[in-house]
Amino acid sequence: MDDIFEWKRLLFNDLPVVFLLEVLFRTCIMFIIVLLTLKFAGKRGVKQLSVFEVVIIISLGSAAGDPMFYEDVGLIPALTVFITVLLMYRLVTWMLGKSKRFENFIEGKVKCIIEDGQFSLQSFKKEDLALDEFFAELRLRSIEHLGQVRNAYIETNGAISVYFYEDEDVKYGLPIRPQLFAMKSKDIPKSGTYACTFCANVQQLEPVHANCTVCGREEWIEAIKTKRVV
Repeated sequence: MDDIFEWKRLLFNDLPVVFLLEVLFRTCIMFIIVLLTLKFAGKRGVKQLSVFEVVIIISLGSAAGDPMFYEDVGLIPALTVFITVLLMYRLVTWMLGKSKRFENFIEGKVKCIIEDGQFSLQSFKKEDLALDEFFAELRLRSIEHLGQVRNAYIETNGAISVYFYEDEDVKYGLPIRPQLFAMKSKDIPKSGTYACTFCANVQQLEPVHANCTVCGREEWIEAIKTKRVV
C-alpha cells in the first residue's frame, strides 16, 4: 500500500508539520479580509445571504477546492482551514450574541427606504442601491407608483420588504414604470400634481420652473394615483 500512495506527500505534500501554524495564521487573516471586504462592499450582490454567510461559503469553498486540483496542496492543511473557519464561525456567532454594536457592524441595520410614499433620504443615500434596481424590485411586486407604498425597508440581507396602503388610502406618487419615469422634465407643461424624481415629494405646481421643497431638485414628473392591481 505504501508503494501505491506516498502518504507523507498526500497528507502534507512534503511540508513540515510547523506549516500548519502558518495555515492557521493565513486562514485567520484571510477570513478577516474577506469579511471586511464584503462588509464595506455593501449589500449589493449579497442578497438573500448575510455577509457572514457569504464569508463562510467562500472560505469553505476555497478550502475544499484547492486540495482536489493542486498537487502542492496537502489534505492536512486543508483540514486545518476547515477547523479554523469553524472556530472563527463559532467565535463570531458568540460575539454577535454578546455585542449589539458588533452585530450592527457585521450584519448591518434595517433601513427605511420609503416612508409615506416618499424616499427617506437620510437612509437611502447610505445604501449602495441604484435607483433603477430599486424600482425593478418594486415593479416585481406590481407597484406602479410610490403613492401605493406606505413603507419599504432594506433588510440586513439586502432583500426589500414592502408595506402597502389600503386602496382607499392610496395617494399621488412618483411613477416607476420606465416609460412614465422617462418623461421627467424640468418644465411644467400644465398645472397639476407632480412628483420630484429624486425624493418623490409630491407638490401642486403651476406651469413655471420650480424646485422641490424637500430636496431642492428641479426635475419633475406628473404624479399618478392608480390603485394597485395584483
